[in-house]
Amino acid sequence: MMMKQVATFHSPFGSKFGIPRQAGVVEEVRGSIVFEKEYRTNDAIRGMEDYDYLWLIWGFSANKHAARGVTVRPPRLGGNCQMGVFATRSPFRPNPIGLSSVRIDHIDYDSPNAPVIHVLGADLMDGTPIYDIKPYIPYTDAHPEARGGFTDTMQWQPLEVSIPTELGPDVSTELRKILAQDPRPHYHNDPMRIYGMTYNGKDIRFKVDGNTLTIVEII
Repeated sequence: MMMKQVATFHSPFGSKFGIPRQAGVVEEVRGSIVFEKEYRTNDAIRGMEDYDYLWLIWGFSANKHAARGVTVRPPRLGGNCQMGVFATRSPFRPNPIGLSSVRIDHIDYDSPNAPVIHVLGADLMDGTPIYDIKPYIPYTDAHPEARGGFTDTMQWQPLEVSIPTELGPDVSTELRKILAQDPRPHYHNDPMRIYGMTYNGKDIRFKVDGNTLTIVEII
């Protein structure tokens, strides 16, 4: 089966390292959806202004390795416990397809690439291919009473983010929340190691000691 790319996602994340592991975790993160020329018409999104959220179906374009088996090691379980690939949201899957729910911020009908959909809370890298867009419908898509598997019992503990005074003006609220999610692979535990991630065109360098993440440098 061949899938046609309908749009490209643009976000402040220049690489997959550091991206929140679920959509909506950092609601302030902004992104935009730019359609391919074939679909770059207001008719393609007619009626979208009546919705608040969208489902994005997209491709894990930065994954170099496909699933190597039927089990994966979810980060929330510390990377030490194997779960069935179809019981997780791991990016390493038989087919590299992602699904994210994002909030519509506004739709730009006037830019050269209009219509452009501006969204909040996405977990997509800059340049990610979008294969389909569907409206989020609360009466069918929302199940507040549903069980969440291991995510119900393994509560995520955000890190404390320490920012040197001189770097404070360069650290936005959303960047602080992103770093608090602990971007490191969860089998890493070296307090002296310096990590780097790209955000909004800047190289953010940090280290983690215990429950505290300290920003070392912003380039």
